[in-house]
Amino acid sequence: MDDGARDVAEAHYELVISVDARRSGEYDDVDRPRMRARIYRILETAFNHAKVARDAVHMEDRGDGVLLSVAGRIAVTRLLGLWMVEVRENLRDENRGLRVPLGLRVGMNVGPVVRDGRGVSGRAVDLACRLADSPVGRQLLDAERADLVLVVSESLYEDVVRSGGKFIEPARYSRARLALKEGAVTAWFHLPGRDAPAIPDGLDPGEGRTRAVRGAGDAGGGAAGGGAGVADVDGRDGEDEQDDEDGGEDGDRDGGGGSGGSGGSGGDRYVVRGDMSRHENNVYHQGVHIGRITGDTERRKG
Repeated sequence: MDDGARDVAEAHYELVISVDARRSGEYDDVDRPRMRARIYRILETAFNHAKVARDAVHMEDRGDGVLLSVAGRIAVTRLLGLWMVEVRENLRDENRGLRVPLGLRVGMNVGPVVRDGRGVSGRAVDLACRLADSPVGRQLLDAERADLVLVVSESLYEDVVRSGGKFIEPARYSRARLALKEGAVTAWFHLPGRDAPAIPDGLDPGEGRTRAVRGAGDAGGGAAGGGAGVADVDGRDGEDEQDDEDGGEDGDRDGGGGSGGSGGSGGDRYVVRGDMSRHENNVYHQGVHIGRITGDTERRKG
């Protein structure tokens, strides 16, 4: 194997960025090229303003988005910080006057990346794409009426975000447990320019299990608070649910000893089981409540 072939086969540690457009399938054949042009203007202008050399960035077209891999010689903090600030500002400029604003989901991960003549590959690439396409990211854009969400992997958060830096504020990230094809992973969600988002509760159709954790900036949570509270929503049935009903001890084990999970410290866990309606293979186009209706709404119905 010559040196050139060996270089192609070797993996290099790089930052992988996956960018997807919100509801890209709703663009017709006239609007889609304009949408794609806006995405490239946003990203390329951000690289220029953040002083990231063009030859340090590998860029692949994905039809409704872009896959990027940034060479290790570029500081990751510059991409998480200044580059994301520029992306947000450029997106705001592009959306001025648009009847339907362009929305972007950005997934970031670091790890070994293999380049060949057709593009990049590796588990780091797969995870970045999964993060950008995660149901929680999609839901956040709608729930928060936002146009930009950043989703970073657990390793990227721990190694870079947690320490902070210029334009990097760990208190504005919220954590969620995602059920992916490869297994469950932890991810951190950020809405640039906003406080830590509230992670949507409930089960995503087909996912089977979603676990949401309050962000590091919440009272009693995160690195400074000694542990984040957990909202654990479990769609199990059968023997596991029966064990919970018979034993009645799950709340004590998960809640740290507080009645109903509210009497402990910032590390309390809140577990909800058996109070969720089962829905499968549904497609929700608007906000949907799954579960029991309580409070004033239930009294009015009665």
